[in-house]
Amino acid sequence: MAVQQNKKSPSKRGMHRAHDFLSAPPLAIEPTTGEVHMRHHISPSGVYRGKKVVKTKGE
Repeated sequence: MAVQQNKKSPSKRGMHRAHDFLSAPPLAIEPTTGEVHMRHHISPSGVYRGKKVVKTKGE
């Protein structure tokens, strides 16, 4: 079983948990279709950076 060697200070603990308090994820708008999606992810229609990269169920 893993056992910590040194106690993590409150400052370092706070830095470790910093991502827990992010508000909303950053969103981007696809320039060709106008869809809103998470940055660096494909849009719901399968478009990424103006190119069709994934076939969707309707196709």
